[in-house]
Amino acid sequence: MKKKPLPNFKVTTEDAELIRKIVARARKEDADLDVMSLTMDVTACHASGNPLRLAELLAADDFNFAHDVFGIMRHMDRESGQLVDCFLPRYSVPENQLRRGPGGYLKRRAS
Repeated sequence: MKKKPLPNFKVTTEDAELIRKIVARARKEDADLDVMSLTMDVTACHASGNPLRLAELLAADDFNFAHDVFGIMRHMDRESGQLVDCFLPRYSVPENQLRRGPGGYLKRRAS
């Protein structure tokens, strides 16, 4: 049986601050939201193969913000840090804009 990759939670300080603000905004929409779970979901999504345009997501209109944030929560495989069910956030970094990072090429992994 093939072993699933583990989630990656390594993000820059700037990205961590944007993620914190995204979670705070989502919490305003849903007071019962589990802050820790959403923080981990967005961080894992961003760092484990589906990088997000975090500043643009934070500034998004309510409809697109909710689509991405709550879609990430719904479609996150918490064992691997990968999005499943073919969900792709609208504020994902486009394939042609992915660049080499310290850990190699950033790319989306097949779900």
